[in-house]
Amino acid sequence: MVVDWFIGKSSDRHLLLLAVLIYGVSMIYSVFLWRKGFRRDDRVNYFLLLGAFVFHSWALFQRGLSFNRCPVNNLFEMMMFFTWTTTITCLLMGLMPKLRFMGAFASPVLFAVGVFSLMPSLDPPHHGKPVFSGGMESLHAATIMLAYGLFGLCAAASAMFLTQQHNLKFDKLRAVLSFMPSIERLDKVSTRLALAAFILLTMGLSAGGQLRHEGNVSYWKETKVLWSALLWLIYAGLLFFRMRGILTGRRFAFGLIAVFIFLVLTFWGTHLLSPLHNP
Repeated sequence: MVVDWFIGKSSDRHLLLLAVLIYGVSMIYSVFLWRKGFRRDDRVNYFLLLGAFVFHSWALFQRGLSFNRCPVNNLFEMMMFFTWTTTITCLLMGLMPKLRFMGAFASPVLFAVGVFSLMPSLDPPHHGKPVFSGGMESLHAATIMLAYGLFGLCAAASAMFLTQQHNLKFDKLRAVLSFMPSIERLDKVSTRLALAAFILLTMGLSAGGQLRHEGNVSYWKETKVLWSALLWLIYAGLLFFRMRGILTGRRFAFGLIAVFIFLVLTFWGTHLLSPLHNP
């Protein structure tokens, strides 16, 4: 019975459920790290994320194999891909001990998005339209979802920056004993992540403009594309003012967190309003 449960038609959802449960355990464990001022190494949390990543990758692989394409055809698949790209980036950055705490800030987002993505209404039967040709669709979807994942890590790095800055201001001993990087390094990390995500978002939007699809919807006048273009402008403005020195590290951190919250809160609504992405 257990074997049938895992290899059944909907096993990708079951595997994702296991991954989300581990994200939840990681989030709970992260609370203890926060309360202790990050004065303990978070290898346990890192391996929790690694375990979740294994189940998440298995689910994504099964989903993609069953449809023989990049699994980003509906909101469930897009959320699955988004959390997967965020997790793998967290794990890669966690190979550097000073950045391993990124997972403690990212796990609440991973858990929340994972729970949301498991809603049955987000995974309706697939339709044949819109039909894209070539591998440009996978490039378009992968680069944009990876960009969103990196923007999430920008927000996590910014939260680390603000936490460490608060500790330096009100509890210098806690800041000194903390395993977190210095605020200067966190500022550089968040800026470089934002720049990398911005480049990926630019590539994704450009690749989408090259796609051919059925229907009368114009790509650059479509709801989801206009929303993505708005995000592009906002992040471009943040980076421009940061490079010019107009935005300080603290204001830049608050800006990255605020824009990512906006991204998460409006992603579902704009997707549902999109005839191209939600046929």
